[in-house]
Amino acid sequence: MIPAAAPTRALDAPSFSTGRFRAEREADWIAFDLLLTKLEKKGVKALTSDELLQLPLLYRATLSSLSIARATSLDKALLDHLEALSIRGYFLVYGVRETRWSRIRRFFLYDWPAAVRSVWKETIIISLIILLGASTSYSLVASNPEWYYNFVGEDMAGGRDPRATAEYLQSTLGHGKAANEGESGLHVFATYLFTHNSRVSILSFALGFAFGVPTMMLEYYQGIGLGAMMALFSAKGLGFDFGGWLFIHGTTELFAAALSGAAGLRIGAAVVFPGARSRLQAAAEAGRTAGKVMIGVILMLFMAGLLEGFGRQLITDTMLRYGIGTLMLLFWIAYYYIPRREDVT
Repeated sequence: MIPAAAPTRALDAPSFSTGRFRAEREADWIAFDLLLTKLEKKGVKALTSDELLQLPLLYRATLSSLSIARATSLDKALLDHLEALSIRGYFLVYGVRETRWSRIRRFFLYDWPAAVRSVWKETIIISLIILLGASTSYSLVASNPEWYYNFVGEDMAGGRDPRATAEYLQSTLGHGKAANEGESGLHVFATYLFTHNSRVSILSFALGFAFGVPTMMLEYYQGIGLGAMMALFSAKGLGFDFGGWLFIHGTTELFAAALSGAAGLRIGAAVVFPGARSRLQAAAEAGRTAGKVMIGVILMLFMAGLLEGFGRQLITDTMLRYGIGTLMLLFWIAYYYIPRREDVT
């Protein structure tokens, strides 16, 4: 019985090693990898007819190598390499490929609006917080004008404070005899307002991971200066004119601020209430949605800057300012909240 055991051990031994297996088949893997790289960088039009014919053949050869590697338990590094190459080949050979233009089009038509719709509850909460901040400062300044200096610094006020005359305040809105004199002060405040709101919007999103508390505080602070300034102009009988001055760009800028806060709050809520997932996993999933929202917020702030820098300076009619601001608000609401066909299917 002992002599018969030797052939059994010989049959159990592998007939080839990893080195021999690699030497016999590695040329196909390298050729397949080069074709995939060319396809990724230059597209299918860059491949010749022979290369197009070789692509599925090399793909099947790679799958065959992967099957043998799994069955014979070759080293893990080689197995991982073949698996990665096979997956990459599957998506490039048989998967649906989109051009950069198609991906950009998909983002603007579907991904961005869908992300904004998914945070509608957070958007309502943040909008109410901004309104609460504005109404708080408005009521305080309306009851006691000295509160104004606690909310708007003198360097940023630029003379627009409770001591200013109605004529001067009107000039800063682009009306009245002293309009040209007040234009520089208006520009300073407008630049400050845009920079301030942009900075707060980005911070609101970035600090959302801290359970959403800093986000809500920053958004409350977002409305403080706005309410104080509204109270100042209203006390001089210029509330309607100030509203038009702000409305032409404010519907876009404040909408963007609310969305940035909503994105931060979404992450904070995921950290506090992760459900069955781990907090890290919940935050990562919320972060993907919030990130799409924030890309859109940056674009909205850019558009608000254009409206602020050009539209508000060139358009001085109050009703026209209200009209443009209203159209922008309706545009954003329709863009975000009217369902697309692809969303339903």
